[in-house]
Amino acid sequence: MITGMDRLVAAINGEKSDRIPVFCNLLDQGAAELGIDSLEEYYANGEHVAEAQLRMREKYGHDNVWSLFYVGKEAELLGCEKIIFSKSGPPNVEDFVIKSYDDIVNLEIPDDISTHPGFEENLKCLKILKREVGGKYPICAYITAGMTLPAILMGMDKWLELLLMGPADIRDLLLEKCSDFFRKEIKAFRDNGADVCVYSNPFGSTDFVSLKQFEALSMPWMKRDIEPGGVGGLVYYCGSSRFNKVIDRVIEELGIGVFYLSPKDDIAEAKKIINGRGLTCGVINDIKLVSWSREEIRAEVKRMCDAGMPGGKFLFGTLVMPYDIPEQNIRTMLEAAYEYGSY
Repeated sequence: MITGMDRLVAAINGEKSDRIPVFCNLLDQGAAELGIDSLEEYYANGEHVAEAQLRMREKYGHDNVWSLFYVGKEAELLGCEKIIFSKSGPPNVEDFVIKSYDDIVNLEIPDDISTHPGFEENLKCLKILKREVGGKYPICAYITAGMTLPAILMGMDKWLELLLMGPADIRDLLLEKCSDFFRKEIKAFRDNGADVCVYSNPFGSTDFVSLKQFEALSMPWMKRDIEPGGVGGLVYYCGSSRFNKVIDRVIEELGIGVFYLSPKDDIAEAKKIINGRGLTCGVINDIKLVSWSREEIRAEVKRMCDAGMPGGKFLFGTLVMPYDIPEQNIRTMLEAAYEYGSY
């Protein structure tokens, strides 16, 4: 039996399996899968998250499972005391850890994320996933880059103000602490079973910063983030922002070899830029799956596969998969990816 890990390894190596790997990021849907009404109740238990991931992978047949709960979980590890749990959207930060520059000075980074109480449920989830599907299906972790983490600690508006106009010494102190946190968090995930670490950095895209700012600010801090543990299993992802313009520099300077594109990026152009030096991940605009017809979904999946499959080294992926996507549309998308992604 061919596994999701088999397909991923074949794609990375430029070899053909039965089909391309297909990653589907089903997260909040796990609560409904287990019959749990409240996302707060669902995400309070790592066993729930792991069980739902396993059930959904078996149900739909895609090639990955997630250890991700919600992005605000990282803020909780640094002192966030209040998360908003919506009935129709992902949980988000309500209480910002940083409200003044003094809070930056006083911010303490945990010595060992693996032993932090806030990581306990993540650890439970990872252990179950590793026991049940380790080596067969890639276990994915989502880790916010040091340059983006401040946005969930103080709010995007305040972070942009500090990043672009604030005191450079305070900015760099916060970036250093957030980079330290990233290094420890990715180590914790890798040490406990994560195969794929999604390096999420919208500030690694020229949609967020200019090319000059990318070179002067983003690149040095990205180098610092990933230097200790290297790029093994690392996926470059810019939070759905475009990054075709910087792929060549990222390959040259950082050595990353997996690129999870924006739906706005031209897949064929990305393949040409990467030129066999890495894995191109074409990503569907899954927000549109809420209302698209079966015909529209199939046409878009076919378009993406036609653009990405020539020359190999291609993966089909999704973004955040909104909770309101009808189940039949999830199935339609995945069945089309399996059909059009077959060799």
